[in-house]
Amino acid sequence: METIDPGAAASAVRYSRGAMILHWLIALLIIGNVLGAWLSEDLPKPDRAAIMGLHKAFGITVLLLTLVLIGWRLLHRPSPMVETLKAWEAALARVTHWLFYILMLALPLTGWAFVSAASQGKPVSIFGLFGMPALPVGFDKATVGTFKDLHGALGTLMVALFVLHVAGALKHQFLDRDGTLRRMVPFLK
Repeated sequence: METIDPGAAASAVRYSRGAMILHWLIALLIIGNVLGAWLSEDLPKPDRAAIMGLHKAFGITVLLLTLVLIGWRLLHRPSPMVETLKAWEAALARVTHWLFYILMLALPLTGWAFVSAASQGKPVSIFGLFGMPALPVGFDKATVGTFKDLHGALGTLMVALFVLHVAGALKHQFLDRDGTLRRMVPFLK
């Protein structure tokens, strides 16, 4: 079995523990939200409503954690990319990360706007603990439909970006063997 090039491994500086925790926590919440939304489509209405209640609460949680992550990034410089990356790989990585930040803000906001419009201004329950106030949006069918469609399209884009991100990470781990994945996975040496 091949080993990682020592020069590449040395240049693969790890992200901080805080960045890793936020990355994986947000990733797991997003994966759970996407799976929950897809799997609940054919369930009986009460079961679907329960899952969508969690979907909404987790979506707001993703929004709040993304704001924390942005604050973290402003206070902590990310570690430099592996030096062996080609220019197009580094550019694609930057664009992918910026798109993730945009989607991690836009997806929950469009979902919150959709729920605000569809519920005619009722607060969004956060795990039954408290309610997030509705966003100031219209309650008409066109507004509800617009936010629903936008939320769905952004969700599809998030899944596509996730697949690209995972494919890139696996390429670097198993084909390039450059230590890139080690930067964000706590248990990889």
